[in-house]
Amino acid sequence: MKRAKLEEFRQAAYNHLGRAHDVTFELTDAILLTRNAYSLADLSLSPVFRRKWSSIYEALQDSRPQRQKLMQLYIKQMPTQSRPLLAGDHTAWSRPDAVTLQERTIEHSSATVPGNKPITIGQGYSTIAWIPEDSGSWALPLRHERISSWENSIQKATWQLQQVCEHLPTRPISVWDSEYGCAPFVLKTANIRADILYVCVQTCVCGAHHHHILVRGDPGSMVINSN
Repeated sequence: MKRAKLEEFRQAAYNHLGRAHDVTFELTDAILLTRNAYSLADLSLSPVFRRKWSSIYEALQDSRPQRQKLMQLYIKQMPTQSRPLLAGDHTAWSRPDAVTLQERTIEHSSATVPGNKPITIGQGYSTIAWIPEDSGSWALPLRHERISSWENSIQKATWQLQQVCEHLPTRPISVWDSEYGCAPFVLKTANIRADILYVCVQTCVCGAHHHHILVRGDPGSMVINSN
């Protein structure tokens, strides 16, 4: 039964990969099975990737995955007995030396640029994922997309949360860090069917960590819990 369900899922995912779906599908398997890859060419050495190394670059250039349909497929795998827990985040991919890379932006980063400023040059990505367990180290990304130079992390996260919530059968709980604990995000998500938790961790002069949780529930109530 489990094998049949897995085969059905893999076939559905394959059908939603768009152009170059054969090589893209094998590349996905290679990523899942390769513990360490220091370049894209390393993935071509995986036994499940049956093509030449140059096919990887062609697949990335030609593939057009149907992101909306893939998201709906992932949501169908989620249990419906309880309210889903979602987590959203903004991640910076530092590319300071890739001068020919298009759409580079200034991103916040713990790895500072010359001058000791907490920024870097690269690309930002916005992710919203389903957290399936109370404990564990894995999650299911429902949307993972680059933040373009003409939008910001708040706009992208709002759009992603709206897309996900429209296809969920129950009202989710979504968790965000302090970057999203601002008026623009609160206002933009006011009409989205989700309860939102903003988690902020602060370190005082004594070295202790304090967690502040701001909850936006239905219908737009705000509760603050600090410890």
